[in-house]
Amino acid sequence: MKNYQLILLTTALFITLFYGESMGLNFGILAIGYALLTLYKTHEKYRNRNFLILFITTVLSGVAFAWYGDFISFLAVFVSAILLAFKSKSRDLKSLLAMPVFVVNLITFPYRFFKFEQWLPMRKSSVNFQKLISVVLIPAFFIIMFFAIYSAGSKHFAQIFTDFHFEFNFWEFFALGCLGFFIAFNYWNFKIDRYVFGWNHDLKNDFLNEDKNLKSTYSFLDLDAERMSGVVSLFALNVLLLVFIITFNYEQFVEIPKSPNKLSEETHNRVNAVIFSILMAIGMIIFYFKGSFNFDKNAKSLKILAKTWIVLNVVLVLSAFLKNAEYVISYGLTYKRLGVYAFLILSVIGLILTFIKVQKQKTNAFLFNQMFWYFYGVILVCSFVNWGGIITSHNMERKDFAVNFHRVSIHFSERQLLKYASEKGDEKLRDEILKEAKSKQAKSFLSKVIYDETIK
Repeated sequence: MKNYQLILLTTALFITLFYGESMGLNFGILAIGYALLTLYKTHEKYRNRNFLILFITTVLSGVAFAWYGDFISFLAVFVSAILLAFKSKSRDLKSLLAMPVFVVNLITFPYRFFKFEQWLPMRKSSVNFQKLISVVLIPAFFIIMFFAIYSAGSKHFAQIFTDFHFEFNFWEFFALGCLGFFIAFNYWNFKIDRYVFGWNHDLKNDFLNEDKNLKSTYSFLDLDAERMSGVVSLFALNVLLLVFIITFNYEQFVEIPKSPNKLSEETHNRVNAVIFSILMAIGMIIFYFKGSFNFDKNAKSLKILAKTWIVLNVVLVLSAFLKNAEYVISYGLTYKRLGVYAFLILSVIGLILTFIKVQKQKTNAFLFNQMFWYFYGVILVCSFVNWGGIITSHNMERKDFAVNFHRVSIHFSERQLLKYASEKGDEKLRDEILKEAKSKQAKSFLSKVIYDETIK
């Protein structure tokens, strides 16, 4: 199947799924349709393990959106589909380049659209295909367009067809056609320019032989002076961080407990300090081990201090993790507190990868290449799991459970709240939840969200 055929097919599918509908099950079906067509179109040599994993995650992301219909599942579909399309074109390019390539293609869409010779067939089409275009598609387009124009200009003309009760929103059809074509064109016909392969060279995970030659970074510092600056800086920072960890843990676990507002403010400030510390830690390692110091036999002290700096930062993250856990036990779960857990886990992963970078003599790009996949994994996990339900189930056990807060601010908590209403005999809460659920269930099939159908 050619690109232009896929563009026309998926544009028609987009219009069919979204005309007269709101976003819901239809978007999940569209994502799965794109994934299946990509699998069908992709040459066997590009169907490696990464491609097949991305195919599965794209399908699962589509299912997740059909189930929840929220932003995070939309983001999972968006990122998964872009990565799948990217890997269907090249198995060697780093996945980190997928987003820049996609953005460039979006910007250059007007130019690429008018390069008809690059995406429309230049050879003579089959007779049946010509008949389809000339006898059906082109006349149908003009008939529909002018029918809408004439109906808007004459009530009597429109009344001729009232017995058929035919309703057609031309502008919605036109807008969906344009949007569907825009998405399909950029998905099936995106181009990877030559300069991208130069970027890919810069994102290599391992050093080349010429990178291993010992040389100073700056002309005003020779190699020995630069090495010494690293040793002194990291030694001082290790001592400073050790003192900070001691005071950090003393303030968290030894001092007299404070009021909830004061504790919340201090916890946020400490988490921010941890964030800054982690970024600085990784930045320091990237600065000193970006090149020849990875292979400098006289840099053993520098490497030991760097690894010590990483380990101490892991201890700092674990301290923050324990404090957040204590905060959750005392005041319950929220989205922000779950977000803190996610960030701290990613921080530990980043620090472990930084340790591996120093130990295995990897490039700085190695960190970004690996962390990209972990961030993608977090998006997938967030889209697959009903975190609102987990938050509500956890907080329901508390005596100070705020029903209205969870009903308004915590998404997908209806099933847990119905259970709570049944246990407490709160008929008003039960009726309100079911009434809201029935209004959502009344939507047309393609506009439905599957989760809403489970609320009974």
